[in-house]
Amino acid sequence: MSASTRDGPVMAWRRRNPVLGFIMAQPLGAAGLVVILVMAAAAIFANVVAPYDPEAIDFLAMLSPPSMEHPLGADAFGRDILTRIIYGARTALTIGFLSSFLGCTIGGLLGVTSAYFGGRVDLILQRFVDIVLSFPIIVLALVVVAVVGHRPIMGIDLNLIAAISIPIMPRAARVIRSAALAVRAMPYVDAARAGGYTHSHIILRHMAPNVLAPYLILLTAYIAQAILLEASLSFLGLGVSEPKPAWGLMLSGDSSNFYQEAPWMILFPGLAISLAVFAFNLFGDSLRDWLDPKFRT
Repeated sequence: MSASTRDGPVMAWRRRNPVLGFIMAQPLGAAGLVVILVMAAAAIFANVVAPYDPEAIDFLAMLSPPSMEHPLGADAFGRDILTRIIYGARTALTIGFLSSFLGCTIGGLLGVTSAYFGGRVDLILQRFVDIVLSFPIIVLALVVVAVVGHRPIMGIDLNLIAAISIPIMPRAARVIRSAALAVRAMPYVDAARAGGYTHSHIILRHMAPNVLAPYLILLTAYIAQAILLEASLSFLGLGVSEPKPAWGLMLSGDSSNFYQEAPWMILFPGLAISLAVFAFNLFGDSLRDWLDPKFRT
């Protein structure tokens, strides 16, 4: 009996072509990935794809409904909503990815370090994690951004990224720690200790690479959380500020005043946020199932 007959077509394609194997095994996750790639392409090539300048004001087009000129309508300043959604994707994906990467990386290293040393180090770090986890993620982000303010460098607000990544760190640390505890009990970690390697070498070279699967899952999952947090902070006036296009910012201000007269000002940015979060959640869940060792059996 051949390997493809014994294991089934999905496992056979997984060995031959992991991409096609993923599409066959996780069609919803593949659909989410397609949406993510389309959004990323639109964000990267926004200067080419967008029909207008996102900050250009046209008083003749104020509150224009969807039409051939403005496919998704115009806002209270005559700015094209489709253009601002496309440029808003650049803001959302940049802040979302950087915040998730920073939070998951630092939190993951804290989790691996806590699992490796154990004892008093683990006790202190986990009690600190418990304290931070006691605050809702949106409340902690609000406190941080209110304290540190804004610091845009090259169009990227570093303080906003820090404010979103800080609530992610303890959550990533807790998940990665549970995976690192199993890795710590492996014989090759004891062999590395017996070989005289330093603690940092063992953590970075022997333990961290073996918790890469849960790290990647957390990274994709928290990108969605970071996009939602950025939109929430911008809606409350503590995130991205005018005239820079951002999805949460498009839902605040004049949009709430004209929601009956011009519902498209709220509808389309809200759909963009929902679609982005849904796509990343779909892909993250599918990636978790795909990397689960039980799937291979």
